[in-house]
Amino acid sequence: MSVGNRQGVVEAVRFDLNKFHETWMELLYPRQRGAGDTVLGKWQPETTREKVTYNAWAALGALVVAVLYPLALFGVVVRFHARKIDVSVEKLGAVGVILLAIAVWGGLSALVEFRLDYSNQAANAIIAASVVAVVSAALAVFFRAVGGRVTTVVFAYPFGMTAIFLPPVVAALVSDDMPQFSIAYADMIKDFVRLEVLRPIGLKDYFDKRFDMTEFAYVLIWIGVSVPLGWLLGTTVALADFIRPKGE
Repeated sequence: MSVGNRQGVVEAVRFDLNKFHETWMELLYPRQRGAGDTVLGKWQPETTREKVTYNAWAALGALVVAVLYPLALFGVVVRFHARKIDVSVEKLGAVGVILLAIAVWGGLSALVEFRLDYSNQAANAIIAASVVAVVSAALAVFFRAVGGRVTTVVFAYPFGMTAIFLPPVVAALVSDDMPQFSIAYADMIKDFVRLEVLRPIGLKDYFDKRFDMTEFAYVLIWIGVSVPLGWLLGTTVALADFIRPKGE
């Protein structure tokens, strides 16, 4: 990387951090963001009390920015791949996406329903996952069409992640020839919840007696993972849009 490019990167990062921090400061104080070059200039504290609270808020803001900025940079990468998915959705159209999901998942449901070597429990889990995947794909497309940052983050991303996460889980349930990573990670999540979350509050034994790791359980675990993951990815993209709008 040339010296000029390095300087450009440093200046871009400095601009982003300053923009983030000024936005934080403006939550409590007037004329903070982009006010340095205006006639009135940036608001400055005058009394001792104002200076103490202003500096304390600024220090807290520095910590917040230190946490959020890496997420925003990650969001730039997520946004790049999300745009590729958007292009595919636009080419197929909303109806095309839903029909494709119905064809794929409906075919899989028919396969496991008529094959005799699947237990009723496994077949029911796969059929239920198929219904969830089709509905999730439809809702993701719907909320994407509705638009709005909050709607996209709260609804579109979680439903989209559910539609994406279910196929490898169901594939692992259907065939022993498929990679079992999703099953192994589901077991790790289950063990973490049992030992680190439920045991300290005395609910581990109750959980062990009441719940078994059936096919339904694996599906539910990954649905439970996809929702907060969708919120996280959607939030990082929203942060990316803040520091680097789509046109830049």
